[in-house]
Amino acid sequence: MRMPSFARRHPWIGLLIVVTIVVASWMLLRAPHPATESMSLAAAGSEASKPAGPPWLYGRADARFTVVGYADLECPYCRAYFPALKRWIDAHPEVNWQWHHLPLSMHEPAATAGARLAECAGETGGHATFWQAVAWLYSNTRGDGQGLPEGLRYPDLTPAMQGCLDSDRPDAVIRAQAVEAAQQGIAATPALQLRDRESGKTLLLHGPVEGDALLSAIDLLAAGSTTAAEPAHSPDMPAGVAGDMPR
Repeated sequence: MRMPSFARRHPWIGLLIVVTIVVASWMLLRAPHPATESMSLAAAGSEASKPAGPPWLYGRADARFTVVGYADLECPYCRAYFPALKRWIDAHPEVNWQWHHLPLSMHEPAATAGARLAECAGETGGHATFWQAVAWLYSNTRGDGQGLPEGLRYPDLTPAMQGCLDSDRPDAVIRAQAVEAAQQGIAATPALQLRDRESGKTLLLHGPVEGDALLSAIDLLAAGSTTAAEPAHSPDMPAGVAGDMPR
């Protein structure tokens, strides 16, 4: 006479094993990938470490040096310089980048319209969203005051951002920054002001400045110089035409 198998005599044990395997598999599938989790936490920490804007910062909030970039979102030289300066900041964590609006009268009303959109993107989404909006504007504007193509709308427009655009909040920020630039004698874009957080000293540079020249200027600033430096122009931007204002 055959004895009944263990599983047949105790069916609940087999069921328990199956349930345990299913639950374990489900938990493994739900667990976040370590690399993805660490990347998202790093990104959140970087954004959270910055004070609320404006002004809007790109790079480490605790960097010793700051490049304050005076720019017009319709300026073709600013547009060409934007990705170059971004790459340079990415490669130099001791320096961050602060945006400063300077819409030029020759590019109005498109210049201020672009600045308003970027400001409202930052107000509703923070620093990273501001810089994403600037990159989108430079990628899509026709430049020289022509503005965006007819009918083109910002793809990430939210009700909160539209509410900001319907208000005068961005105008107050843009006007204040334009007035500050005028008080410092800055009337052309792009222009850069280097700031040393440790000494409080500043150094003004006119025009698009190459990476090596930026490093030299930072060395001058660290050594205590506050004299306005001559512009060091990028190869594709002749000195005679850099910026959008007569000089």
